Amino acid sequence: MDIFVQQLINGLVLGSLYALVALGYTMVYGILGLINFAHGEVLMVGAMVSWSVVSMAQDAGWDLPGWLLLGGSMLVAMAVCALLNVAIERLVYRPLRHAPRLAPLITAMGVSMALQTLAMILWKPSPKPYPQLLSDETLSLWVDGPVITPTQILILGVTLLLLAGLSWLVHRTRLGRAMRATAENPQVAALMGVRPNQIIAITFGLGALLAAVAGVMWAANYGMVQHSMGFLPGLKAFTAAVLGGIGNLTGAMVGGVLLGLIEALGAGYLGQWTGGLLGSNYVDIFAFSVLILVLTLRPSGLMGERSADRA
Repeated sequence: MDIFVQQLINGLVLGSLYALVALGYTMVYGILGLINFAHGEVLMVGAMVSWSVVSMAQDAGWDLPGWLLLGGSMLVAMAVCALLNVAIERLVYRPLRHAPRLAPLITAMGVSMALQTLAMILWKPSPKPYPQLLSDETLSLWVDGPVITPTQILILGVTLLLLAGLSWLVHRTRLGRAMRATAENPQVAALMGVRPNQIIAITFGLGALLAAVAGVMWAANYGMVQHSMGFLPGLKAFTAAVLGGIGNLTGAMVGGVLLGLIEALGAGYLGQWTGGLLGSNYVDIFAFSVLILVLTLRPSGLMGERSADRA
């Protein structure tokens, strides 16, 4: 029972991170019908920028509380990632908006590789330890039972706040109405006074903010950053978006949490299920098996694609 609850906690933490990144995929797809495969690298840039800010502050001898360093570096990472993603949309994707659908897809893969290469040049290819900024003392849910760390509690809390804030933004604000109108029909939205190019740029920026938070939280939780760290989480977050229903905000949230739970439970029980043939290092097979099953049995995802929620 303790192992099961522990894996549930790990799965919720992992799924929360997937959900944040999956929302970036689904918002962009909802408006443009584009899969931004460079989105995982935005997560990586956020983590690397945060590491740089924390390292410079510590090298300068600033005696600041860990939570303040983490929060400050996260704000800087969010700003950098938002500017980066808006620039990518303006310089790379916008000229291809009316091109055949294969062109933006290939371009997105090229942007992903370019960002990885640029990060390797700026930060060098070797992995770097991310400083332990919050207490590493574990909290037991009951005596000798499953544990949770302050970093994991922060991840769950921040994710809930961001998901609630994004839902409010999309469904209760003027900007959200403009985003939904642009997703429905950009031409008609323009006739009603909406500026589609501006809304699309804002959507890319919002997705980048979520990816930056996920990147910083990923680095803080796993204690390591490097130039290639965004590829696999980005691919799994795309799987989560497809699982929930690409273009569906609620589906992206649900898909991310479900995928995290599937991975965590698989990691905890895979060896037992296979009689020791496969260990937890084979856990990635679950994410891509889920992707294959969803695309085969229910291509629209568990919750489908609802045009009213595409934003």
